[in-house]
Amino acid sequence: MTRRRKRPNLFAWALLGLVLLFGYYFNQVYLPSQPNPFEATPTVTRSPEALVTEAEDLFRQGKLFQAIDAYQTAINASPQNPTLYITLARIQVWAGKYEEAQANAENAMLLNPDNSMAHAVRAWALDFQGRNSDAITEIDKALELDPNNAVAHAYRVEILIDSRSFENIEKAIDVSKSALALDPNLIETRRARAYLLEVTGNYEEAIQFYRSAIELNPNIPILHMELGRNLRFLLVYDDAIKEFTFANTLNPPDPEPDLFISRTYATMGDYAKALQYAETAVKDRPTDPSLRGNWGVMFYHNFFYADAVEQLGLATSGGQTEDGFPIKGLPLKNEIRVVEYHYTYGLALARTNQCGKALQVAQDIQANVHMDEAPMEIVNGSVNRIIEICQENLDNPAVDTPVPSAVSPAPETATPEAAVAAP
Repeated sequence: MTRRRKRPNLFAWALLGLVLLFGYYFNQVYLPSQPNPFEATPTVTRSPEALVTEAEDLFRQGKLFQAIDAYQTAINASPQNPTLYITLARIQVWAGKYEEAQANAENAMLLNPDNSMAHAVRAWALDFQGRNSDAITEIDKALELDPNNAVAHAYRVEILIDSRSFENIEKAIDVSKSALALDPNLIETRRARAYLLEVTGNYEEAIQFYRSAIELNPNIPILHMELGRNLRFLLVYDDAIKEFTFANTLNPPDPEPDLFISRTYATMGDYAKALQYAETAVKDRPTDPSLRGNWGVMFYHNFFYADAVEQLGLATSGGQTEDGFPIKGLPLKNEIRVVEYHYTYGLALARTNQCGKALQVAQDIQANVHMDEAPMEIVNGSVNRIIEICQENLDNPAVDTPVPSAVSPAPETATPEAAVAAP
């Protein structure tokens, strides 16, 4: 009874209370608010409208491939909307993806078989693939469904021109007027008028219409290519190169701007720069025999005859790229560019004293090439030069024929025989 009772430890009880309170808060409040690590994190789903707005902005900025991806995402969000497929297909044509454009136009037709724009874009894509007769049938169907479709009229201008029929070009003149009357503020209607003026030789007017189309969207590569092409026809080479360069900036993987820059520099006589851009074009598309042929021509003009033989052999007869991919050669036919590759090949063979092959090339050209008077004069001159060089080699057998390559400097003065025509 005399033992003293211990006083309670208030600090320990307070600490225990705090621990219990923290445990309750952690278990009942904090944990439920945290994501479950074993469950997928929810993502924010964007509306198709927001995706379309983003795609339109990308298109206006000239970011065609990003715009294509954005429209594809919008289609994934709204797969029953034919307008999305049509718009995607139109951009794919601008970007040079013609088969994909055709497929998406056909997807729109599955959703709405009577959609005039779906038929029109399909026709446009078919024409770019060289299926001109099918394109004519399809564009006529589009205009049957909607005679007031200005875009379809514009496409029809291009398709009629590409048929290479004088009668159809006459028709295209009236169709172009109809397209402009229906809507003069469309890129397609202005471009169609420019194309018509170009093929009829009215280059100054064509330039005006191409520039007016560019005003509506300054970031479509093909418009700058076409404007540059017409400037080139008028011998305004510096401005043409600027347009080709800008097109290349907008679409770097496309070898066409590099090809046109190469040909333009060659026309100006600056073969060193022409060779540089010819090589860049080949790097963009290594299996293209025409690009190989252009590279070979530029090697020849820079006096690198051995390299010219190699590249022109690939262009004319085929073979493999440096990485082992197949190259399909371009057989001799009555097209000035293909003929140029063949006669330049013959010249390069003669220059490297391979006259057995060179004379065979000359004989093939003489037997199979028949063109208008002006180009035939160039062709015959080059064939005669092949024969002359081989005769010179025969008359001077003790003299070794030099075989320059790109590792050695080119001579500063000399004029190779091969002519460089416009692309």
